[in-house]
Amino acid sequence: MKLHIVDILIICAYLMVIVAIGLFLKKKAAKNMDSYFLGGKSLPFYMLGLSNASGMFDITGTMLMVYWAFAYGFKSLWIPWLWPVFNQIFLMVYLSVWLRRSNVLTGAEWIKTRFGQGRGATLSHTIVFALLSVLGFLSYGFIGIGKFMEIFFPWEVVSQYVPWDIPVQYVPHFYGIFFTAIATFYVMLGGMLSIVWTDVVQFLIMTVAGVVIAIIGMNMVAPEMIREFVPAGWESPFFGWTLDIDWSERMSLLTERMADEPYSLMGVFVMMALLKGIFMSMAGPAPNYDMQKILSCKSPKEAALMSGSVSVILLIPRYLMIMGFALLAIYFFKVDGGLEQMTAVHTDFETILPHLITKYVPVGLAGLLLAGLLSAFMSTFASTVNAAPAYVVNDIYLKYINPRASVRTQIRASYLVSVLVVVISTVMGFFLKDINEIFQWIVGALFGGYIAANVLKWHWWRFNGEGYFWGMTSGVVAAIVMKFTVPDSLVLYFFPVLFGISLVGCIVGTYSAPPADEETLVNFYIRVRPWGWWKPVAAKAVARYPQVTRNRHFKRDMFNVAIGIVWQCCLTIVPMYLVVRGTGGLIASVLLLVVTTVVLKYTWYRPLCREEKEYDELMKRIGMD
Repeated sequence: MKLHIVDILIICAYLMVIVAIGLFLKKKAAKNMDSYFLGGKSLPFYMLGLSNASGMFDITGTMLMVYWAFAYGFKSLWIPWLWPVFNQIFLMVYLSVWLRRSNVLTGAEWIKTRFGQGRGATLSHTIVFALLSVLGFLSYGFIGIGKFMEIFFPWEVVSQYVPWDIPVQYVPHFYGIFFTAIATFYVMLGGMLSIVWTDVVQFLIMTVAGVVIAIIGMNMVAPEMIREFVPAGWESPFFGWTLDIDWSERMSLLTERMADEPYSLMGVFVMMALLKGIFMSMAGPAPNYDMQKILSCKSPKEAALMSGSVSVILLIPRYLMIMGFALLAIYFFKVDGGLEQMTAVHTDFETILPHLITKYVPVGLAGLLLAGLLSAFMSTFASTVNAAPAYVVNDIYLKYINPRASVRTQIRASYLVSVLVVVISTVMGFFLKDINEIFQWIVGALFGGYIAANVLKWHWWRFNGEGYFWGMTSGVVAAIVMKFTVPDSLVLYFFPVLFGISLVGCIVGTYSAPPADEETLVNFYIRVRPWGWWKPVAAKAVARYPQVTRNRHFKRDMFNVAIGIVWQCCLTIVPMYLVVRGTGGLIASVLLLVVTTVVLKYTWYRPLCREEKEYDELMKRIGMD
């Protein structure tokens, strides 16, 4: 076995601690559904932000990002725009405030506040997308953890203690089942409280590990070695129409791998990712752990601060770790014959990360790092699992099957749903080839079909439940068809087609039925206060309550979004320049970070505090607090 006994003991101790946290918080979480799914809305924003950041510090994504950083260098800064990483800025600036003002338990329950109780609202309660996204992300994590742990626990050793014969190709799935079972256990017991408290432990481990890995990489790889090994353009985040990073003279195998990915036309890729990302961000959070963390905040202001804190908490330690491993990968391939070793065992570049840990991370620290990376998987997996029963129990079981279920029965139903979604996602994982396959489909196709309906629900008063249902249905069906007809590397470039199909479904569905009833629309506008095409509803709201004013902050919010995206890019690139010791780039990015921070203080934070106070006073005055 490639791990020292000390490292194995550290991992075992970590697993026992998180299970103990779940058992300890079981009674408190089981008070009611609000406590189970949202932690009773009692947790401070910085803990929820840290938990959200921990959920995004996932093991599968980290494996991909280490590969991207090694292959694409500083241009890997732009690849996470596929997700898009800057959706946290839209949430910080205004969307978290809008969502938290609704004061609901789930995204599907939010639909009722927007579309009312009619036929359209009933149709729009359909939660196929929510469950598909949950299942997709669980399969994504399931594959990653299996491939990761297989490197450290060779099957020829572990098989001696397993009473079944498992084919070699299913060994990663066996490891995936083992660790997902542990994650499912503690999230079932403790709900959101368990997730947040274990995330605090997990993120502290990851931060320490990230700093230490960066130091190890910097000590082993001098700046001169980096420049001797990497191709021209690797150390610059700037690009033209094409990628212009040529590994062919150094690593032909890597060149072949990169040719199968959609990043060679870098200019087109970034423009398309930005276009898709803006619409996707304006749609609001997907019905997953990100939405649940926002709804768990104490107030709309704290929801905005939580979303803003995620970038600060997450990006610096994560990119210290990623770039530290990128330097170790340079050493691995330049000095240690890493390419020959990887080719000999028929492995792929996604597994660079575990290979580096086994070779260069010392005893004790390896166990801590593995516990941290394992905790990152647990955090993402657990938060995603927590989102599924919130939808199924609250929006199907209580609505259509057992409306009078006791709290105890609801909690037990949540346990059952948690187990079912894990089992289904595990079965899905057996049919997926690699991490990138499911990643490209989730961010390129499935979320592409989600966008049109969810942008319109915030910004267009005439949009109704029928429009939401048919827009989501046409988008999700098109995404499923695309999964089996379009190569993964081209999914992003089909976004306009997917968006167009969904938009047509939205418009046709909307005009097939009358708008939502006036009472629902006016109450939604008064409570949420969105900007957009709300003039007729705003006029009725003002006529009913003269104290209400229209939201005319579109230009200010878009300015803050633009500044915020630059600010977030600086948070990403500062640790990258720090690790490779790019002095000029580091100074420039730090100065830009300071300037954008000061601007946001005056254009975002101060108005946020002022408007929160005004909003609370108004809601009390009109009796809607």
